Amino acid sequence: MQEKKLKVEFSSRLITENQELNLLDKSEVLDLACGSGRNGLWFADKGHRVTFIDKSLANLCMPSEPQADSMPTEHTYLAWDLEDGSAPELAQNKYDLVLVFNYLHRPLFPQIAATVKPGGLIVYETFIDKQAEIGRPRNPKFLLKSNELKNEFEKWTLLHYFEGEVMSDLNLSYKAQLIARKPSC
Repeated sequence: MQEKKLKVEFSSRLITENQELNLLDKSEVLDLACGSGRNGLWFADKGHRVTFIDKSLANLCMPSEPQADSMPTEHTYLAWDLEDGSAPELAQNKYDLVLVFNYLHRPLFPQIAATVKPGGLIVYETFIDKQAEIGRPRNPKFLLKSNELKNEFEKWTLLHYFEGEVMSDLNLSYKAQLIARKPSC
């Protein structure tokens, strides 16, 4: 259980310090390309139902102590490779909140937008092209251009947008951050 708390403590400040996200009632949350699941775990700890998706769930820290290789049933765990065409499309209008951190696969933008329920939220944070000057990733395929993320969700209500230096876990990186609400109609 200690490891779970440690992971939750390192959840992105973008979610832990946002008043709107703190006020969400029990919601359906998608943690896309979840990695260790640290951001989805923050919502799981608050009683939300979380779907964790990643190419491999090997690094996922379980939101509760599983019994003999079983996973907690209140959450969904999907080992899907979203880039090779083998995964089914994301369900439309399913999630109240979608989280995407440190992941960019541009062909998924339409699916990500479609999976958010009308009036739902997206929280997206990933690297911008300036990151290549200081470290990884360096491949432009994984780096947003200036205002690219904001432009991708231009018809949504923008609650937060930032591009620049982000300090997390004592590491400096260059990222874009977006929190936006999908139009209700």
